[in-house]
Amino acid sequence: MQPSTERILTTHSGSLPRPADFLPLVFAQEAGEQMAPGQFGGEVRAAVRETVQRQAEAGVDVLNDGEVSKPSYATYVKDRLTGFGGEGSIEWVASKVMGLEDFPDFAQKLADTMESAATIRFTTCDGPVSYTGQSAVQADIDNLKAALDGVAAAGTFMSAASPGVISAFSPNRHYGSDEEYLGALAEAMREEYEAIYQAGFTLQVDCPDLAMTAPGAGSLENFRREMEMNIAALNYALANVPAEASRIHICWGNGEFPRTRDVELKDIIDLVLTAKPAGIMLMSSNGRHAHEWKVFRDTKLPDGKYVIPGVLDSTTNVVEHPEVVADRLIMYADVVGRENVMAGTDCGFGTVAGMDVVVPTVTWAKFRAQAEGARIASAHLWGASA
Repeated sequence: MQPSTERILTTHSGSLPRPADFLPLVFAQEAGEQMAPGQFGGEVRAAVRETVQRQAEAGVDVLNDGEVSKPSYATYVKDRLTGFGGEGSIEWVASKVMGLEDFPDFAQKLADTMESAATIRFTTCDGPVSYTGQSAVQADIDNLKAALDGVAAAGTFMSAASPGVISAFSPNRHYGSDEEYLGALAEAMREEYEAIYQAGFTLQVDCPDLAMTAPGAGSLENFRREMEMNIAALNYALANVPAEASRIHICWGNGEFPRTRDVELKDIIDLVLTAKPAGIMLMSSNGRHAHEWKVFRDTKLPDGKYVIPGVLDSTTNVVEHPEVVADRLIMYADVVGRENVMAGTDCGFGTVAGMDVVVPTVTWAKFRAQAEGARIASAHLWGASA
């Protein structure tokens, strides 16, 4: 899936609000509760169908399954990989990501909010990693294909966690080094990546590890070394997936927090561009990163690459005006070329089940604004007939 040569296409970063009546089943599945045979699978299919239809009705061009069956975009892998029997915690993840030492009152507020994630299981790696999720990824593929029947879409994608983000969420307690752990994760996850590609979907690899874990690295130099390892593991895992059939989502963590220690795109863009996927989705609406389109004034986007700027902020219930969306797209088009831009979101609207910051009705209103903004930008960039 590539950007259109005739207009700006719209898409998003993957996770969407789970249907309200389906969410309790996600929690029950996560808790290991007994269900009637086929109950969860049947409800997943219905939830995917509803989510696909809502995207199409809201004007999303390149759509997906909303990740509705997953408890979160990163922790779902514990059910598809061996070796994750240790007990982890969201607090450990937050300590690597947030950099909240200067804001203790906000840290306490965040801790209170995280109680909502008590039902989500976090793990550590305490044994050899191998892939056992063949039936699970095939079910995801089958559900999305069934949901697309009769739905007009310019393209489809499916998300999967990167080796680096898995290592960030599930710390290593087994392998002799971080590099060895990443290698094992890459070898295992390549099976999921290839299954998604072979099914005919664009593979989106979620790579928050390429930005959000910088505060925990201690220095920019340390973080760049971590990035190089993570990108090497990612590129290895994508050996059999063409660049044009894949995209990466890079974000600085999905949430409302101060972000004063976020790494700047200008300090990592050279490494980001060494990742194999053609598409690069970036946080571009958040108040800490909205200016970073300027990076591409000085850094040329390589041939074959394209940018998916987030034109919707996933951390606020303010619905962006279509003209604001259009302005954000035009700024990127002016520096990388109109045919190298697709409209995206800063992050997901349901990255962790039950912790939605933006309510569903506002989420869909945001997507309608995105679609209208993309039309305005397209008319500006291609002429009134776009």
